[in-house]
Amino acid sequence: MAEIIQKDGTWTFDGDAVRIVPGRDKGVGLLRQTLGEVLVPLRALAGISYEPGRKTGRLRLKLRDGACPLLQVTGGRLPEASDPYRLSVESDRAGVAEYFVDEVRNALLLDQVDPGPVDAYLLPGPAVPITVGAGDGTVAFDGDRVWLDWNWTTEEAKRSGGPRQFRVADLRAVEWSPSKGLDNGWIRFTLAGAPTAPVPKYDPYTVELFGFKKDPLMALAAAAVAVRMPHPTAPAESAPVLAPAPVPELSAAATEPAAPEDHDALLRRLRELGDLHQAGILTAEEFAAAKQAVLRRF
Repeated sequence: MAEIIQKDGTWTFDGDAVRIVPGRDKGVGLLRQTLGEVLVPLRALAGISYEPGRKTGRLRLKLRDGACPLLQVTGGRLPEASDPYRLSVESDRAGVAEYFVDEVRNALLLDQVDPGPVDAYLLPGPAVPITVGAGDGTVAFDGDRVWLDWNWTTEEAKRSGGPRQFRVADLRAVEWSPSKGLDNGWIRFTLAGAPTAPVPKYDPYTVELFGFKKDPLMALAAAAVAVRMPHPTAPAESAPVLAPAPVPELSAAATEPAAPEDHDALLRRLRELGDLHQAGILTAEEFAAAKQAVLRRF
């Protein structure tokens, strides 16, 4: 098992999945704190990288396109502090981060994971029920029904219509967009058969976002709804996937005895781990755990 513990959070890899637990540091965004622990199955990964820095580096997971409902609805627009798939790494733990990257990459190669896009969600999305208040309204979702309610900042033309309620089955799309510069953001629900929505300020099925701290939490509400809708690239007759399927058995290639060159690579890894331990980069506990992980591959 590979593990890296930082103030920003803890990542653990057991060969089948990467477990992400957000830290309590002040730099950890509210979205990550609210989302909590995330379990990313190996088959949902397209890759992993470590980007060194002068003071801190970055570990980044790259998920397969379409695998995560949160990434699907945010479209790469999440701010750094809200991204659950990146970890700030202190410079004295760079060696551990590089080892973590090697372990995940080796597992991806052994399991021959296809890094390409998928047509079904492989992560379950945020837990429900979920309620988020931000901007000019509140979104509540229980897994089947969505409620929209308004506050004193809501435009009168929209507030006069009262709260809105509808089911996931009535939806054609859910979209989230962050505020940018002088432009407000929004979370928009498009009902099947409904006409083109007006601007967010007047749309009774859109909560307008003003760029405040809680705005990113609306992305969680959007993801919780999206994962219960048909996947955007799924065949028309397919039903939505609500939770990740069981992790498949290891492929034949992964269970066959290692080839001679693989055996040599494992020996080199053991020597590298020993050097990292002697240099003080790996603690005794980290070295022991890493060594056992390598020995199990012989």
